[in-house]
Amino acid sequence: MHAMENIRNFCIIAHIDHGKSTLADRLLQTTGTVSDRDMKEQTLDDMDIERERGITIKSHAIQMKYERDGIEYTLNLIDTPGHVDFSYEVSRSIAACEGALLIVDAAQGIQAQTISNLYLALDHELTIIPILNKMDLPGAEPEEVKDQIEELILCDRDDIIPASGKTGMGVMDILNAVIDRVPAPKGNPNAALKALIFDSVFNPFRGIIAYFRIIDGELNKRDHIKFMNTGKSYYAEEIGVLKLKPEIRQTVKTGDVGYIICSIKEAKEVKVGDTITITDKPTETAIDGFEDVKPMVFAGIFPVDTEDFEELRDSMGKLQLNDASLVFEPESSAALGFGFRCGFLGMLHMEIIQERLEREFGMTVITTVPNVSYHAYLKKDPDNFIIVNNPSDLPDPSYTLRLEEPYINAQIITAGDYVGAIMSLCIEKRGTIKNQVYLTSNRVELTFEMPMAEVVFDFYDKLKSVSRGYASFDYHPIGYRESKLVKLDILLNAKVVDALSAVIHRDKAYSFGKKICEKLRELIPRHQFEIPIQAAIGAKVISRENIRAMRKDVTAKCYGGDISRKRKLLEKQKKGKKRMRSVGNVEIPQSAFMAVLKID
Repeated sequence: MHAMENIRNFCIIAHIDHGKSTLADRLLQTTGTVSDRDMKEQTLDDMDIERERGITIKSHAIQMKYERDGIEYTLNLIDTPGHVDFSYEVSRSIAACEGALLIVDAAQGIQAQTISNLYLALDHELTIIPILNKMDLPGAEPEEVKDQIEELILCDRDDIIPASGKTGMGVMDILNAVIDRVPAPKGNPNAALKALIFDSVFNPFRGIIAYFRIIDGELNKRDHIKFMNTGKSYYAEEIGVLKLKPEIRQTVKTGDVGYIICSIKEAKEVKVGDTITITDKPTETAIDGFEDVKPMVFAGIFPVDTEDFEELRDSMGKLQLNDASLVFEPESSAALGFGFRCGFLGMLHMEIIQERLEREFGMTVITTVPNVSYHAYLKKDPDNFIIVNNPSDLPDPSYTLRLEEPYINAQIITAGDYVGAIMSLCIEKRGTIKNQVYLTSNRVELTFEMPMAEVVFDFYDKLKSVSRGYASFDYHPIGYRESKLVKLDILLNAKVVDALSAVIHRDKAYSFGKKICEKLRELIPRHQFEIPIQAAIGAKVISRENIRAMRKDVTAKCYGGDISRKRKLLEKQKKGKKRMRSVGNVEIPQSAFMAVLKID
């Protein structure tokens, strides 16, 4: 077994699509961790969706052995997701490392997410190794991008390693740089066990498998261990290190990365960022930085067929085993029947959950308009707030003192030509500009503060279209602020349709209500009776559209003669229509619920 000074723990920081999974493949191949026979593209991404979209959703860890000058080094690569929704997982993976490879695409230059993850790494005092990837592309501009990297992390130009995941150029330089520049783990092998959980996966046969990095002490098989934040104790049935397939060990030493199985069945019991220690002689302090992952975006998920409710519940439960950041609770809607109110980390997370429900469980679901969670302060109890995740739970305005909504700090990096368009988009979305920095002559970083609720809707698509795809976007929450918010209800035939309610800023309520009414008029089919569509704030109707009734020509048999005979028949029909309307139910097609999302 090797001494601690021969271990290197490092992670990879990159924007989506800058080629980190491909580069990781080359590292695994060069060190002989993966034989050519087992090699496939994006070896570490094992979910179908990850492979298809080319994004990393879960973080993965893998151990490589590399021999240089007769010394064998153990290199632990902890792969991180690059997407902004999973930033807490990234921060825990970074906390488990001593070094980071900063990968920048030589054709695209530095993007927003690279910067935010880089700041996380610098906060944890990691050694940064800058790498210029995709050097083989015809559009590569290595000199310009090197300037950007130099300004960003203040390194020597010669420290930047040119590489290409596709051709394998520079891979040996990267391995040597990891050994030479990244410090070995520091820790006390004789102290009480202290280990950080940075990820967990669910195995249907063994339960939850937790991945950890040992800071102090060592972990032996059959130890009695305790998770400090949840306070639960377990028995370590199996421990080991992570090669391409897990390898069982009797002991995992200080500074190393490994996995532990103790037949835990509930995903909620293993929390990313928790500290493992021994029950009998625990460590004094837990590793700091632990937090419960809080969902940011909420939406209702309903089965298309009400009979599938139980099946949907099972599917959601199984997904939760795999993804502990998904939260859901049952809710019922008058329009859609029984379903669940789910909390997601962000829009991408929501899309992935929906796609996995359809793929892995064959469930077709209706998703309501996503919204954020609000804080409502009531007049009778002005000091405490209630958390509102569902627009239909918003208290009556006459009892409410004030409402607060979550705000974010958004960073957008784009080309100089699109600054004007992006600014007007953000101002339209109630954003205020805080900062504007030119990174190079044609790359600008804009910083905005804006309400999270505006981003949830369709902000990302609009940003991409006004900038022709040349804008990268990253955000982090900055807390709650008071806003003039109102609940907008949609009434069909004088009945409120709860699934179409939305919480919206007062200044925008009128135009939004008008647009929804017009849209619904196009989408709801005509009935036997006239249907009014109204948008209302409280008891005040702000917009109305009518869907005309289908009529039968009852006067066809009256030719000639007195007008009063025709009138009598028309009056009779009118009475019938009126009675029909008072009991009539309006059929709402699925497209109407989705239309609210694409209102503009």
